[in-house]
Amino acid sequence: MTKPTRISREELAREGATPLPDKEVLSLLDLNANLDLALDAAAPIDLAIGANANIAAPIEAAASANVLSPDAISAAQGQQATAIDQTITGDATAHGLQDSTINQGATTGGTTQPVDPTSTTSGSLTDGNLLDVNVNLNGNLNLAAPIDGAVAANANAAAPIDAAVSANIDSPGAESVAVADQTALIDQSITGDATAVSDQASTIAQP
Repeated sequence: MTKPTRISREELAREGATPLPDKEVLSLLDLNANLDLALDAAAPIDLAIGANANIAAPIEAAASANVLSPDAISAAQGQQATAIDQTITGDATAHGLQDSTINQGATTGGTTQPVDPTSTTSGSLTDGNLLDVNVNLNGNLNLAAPIDGAVAANANAAAPIDAAVSANIDSPGAESVAVADQTALIDQSITGDATAVSDQASTIAQP
C-alpha cells in the first residue's frame, strides 16, 4: 500500500480559490406569496316542528316444518284477534319566527404592493433564480344565509301482518300444516289541524 504524497508549501501557495456566492443566489426557486383575505360569514337558522302520530303494528306468524322426518306430522297455528282504536284530538302547530339583522363589512388586515406587469429583469443563470413567482391576492368575502323552516304533521299508521309457513324437506309421507288466522279491527281518526307557519324577516347589508 503506497502512502499518499504530501503537498509542499510551494505547491499549496500556487493553488487558487474562488469564494462561493450567497445561498440566496444559488436558489433555483423563489416563491413569494402575499395573501390578504377577509371573511365574514353569517347563517342564522330557525326551525320548528310539530307532529301528532298514531302507529299500530299487530304481527302474527306461524311456521311448521318437517326436515328429514318420514311419515311425521308438523302443525303450527297462530290465531290473533286485534281491536285497535286510535284517536287524535288536537292541533299540530309549528311556528318558526326569525328576525335577522346582519351587517357585514369585511376589511383587510394589511396592504400589498402592486406589481408592475411591464417591468422586466435581465440576468444570467449564474446570478439569480431560474423561477421567480410573485403572487399578490386581495380578497373580501361576505356570506349571509338566513334559513327558516317549519314542519307540522298529523299521521295514522296501521300495519297488521299475518304470515303462515309450512314446509316438508326430504320427509316422504310427512304432513306439514300451518294455519294463521287474524282478525284486526282498526279505527283511526284525527281531529285537529296540522299547521306550519314560517315567518322570516332578514335585513342584510354587505358593503
